[in-house]
Amino acid sequence: MGRIIFSQIREEIPLYIFIYIFKRFFGHLKKERFYRVVIMVLLLVVGGGVALGVFEKNLSFFDALWWSVVTVTTVGYGDISPVTPGGRIVGVLLMLLGIGSIGILTATLAGLFVENRLMENRGMKKVRVENHFVICGWNFNGADIVSELRSDRKGRDRPLVVVASLEEKPLDDPNLHFVKGEVNREYLERANMKAAKVAILLADDHLNAEARDACTILNALTIKNLYPKVYICAELIGSENVDHGRMAGADEIIVSGELSTNLLVRGALDHGITRMITELVSNRYGDELYKIKVPAYLAGSAFLKVMSKLKEEHDVLCLGLERGEDGKLIPNPEKDYRVGASDYLVVISDKRPRIS
Repeated sequence: MGRIIFSQIREEIPLYIFIYIFKRFFGHLKKERFYRVVIMVLLLVVGGGVALGVFEKNLSFFDALWWSVVTVTTVGYGDISPVTPGGRIVGVLLMLLGIGSIGILTATLAGLFVENRLMENRGMKKVRVENHFVICGWNFNGADIVSELRSDRKGRDRPLVVVASLEEKPLDDPNLHFVKGEVNREYLERANMKAAKVAILLADDHLNAEARDACTILNALTIKNLYPKVYICAELIGSENVDHGRMAGADEIIVSGELSTNLLVRGALDHGITRMITELVSNRYGDELYKIKVPAYLAGSAFLKVMSKLKEEHDVLCLGLERGEDGKLIPNPEKDYRVGASDYLVVISDKRPRIS
């Protein structure tokens, strides 16, 4: 009995999928008034078949309808031909009208697809992806951010949505979608923010430093109030605004000005070390920094043992950990520190480790 039910379900699923696609497709065509052109062509076909049946007495209605379809579409099989003067006049009229009607039909259909594509590139369509990253704002770092995401296994095929006041889609990426607008309820809904995984807030290049941070903080507050489950990574210019960013709900804050200053000082004090730091934070070349779950067989072990095992067995270097209980980051813990099962390890590896 179970096999019979499963077989029936398996046979019916493709039919349900076809019906769903059919309804969505023709629902869209109806919305775009495409049905008027379809009705015009159908009337021409049916009218031509009926008119031919009036003059050609030896033809059935279905044969006359078949001839009308073949004539209108300019296929011309030749299996059925009118022999009476009236039938031939109907044929001439149907040929002339059919060429124009089919041309209008195909042009209208092509125009709908072109218009849909243009609307997507101009950010006027609602996004329907899920578990995606939303990039709010766009600046000179935007293209590099997308490139870095695509270089990592977790971000290679992940849908991305850009919400920004741009004229058109900023990059030619088939899995990158664009919504033209500001960070408010209307445009965040259009970007399907409720189903998003992460929101990346970029500073606006067109504003001064203080206004940039104020805008970023306001955007973080808006997103966190509307969608509290979305993880927010925000870019700030001044370190004095970090507390405001955290109060606004940003989960992770990068101070671009402070970071570049620290790197410059570190490069001056320890020559060449910034090249290693650049390599570690880039997904496009060299080894990278990753955060991984503590392997089950190492839970409860001392940090020194965890570090040694990962290096010996997986050639992965462990630098520190993030406590699972409160999210506190502990770089270079004590050698006897007991690693918990809910903790995360911060490691260096040539690719994202898969260790269970």
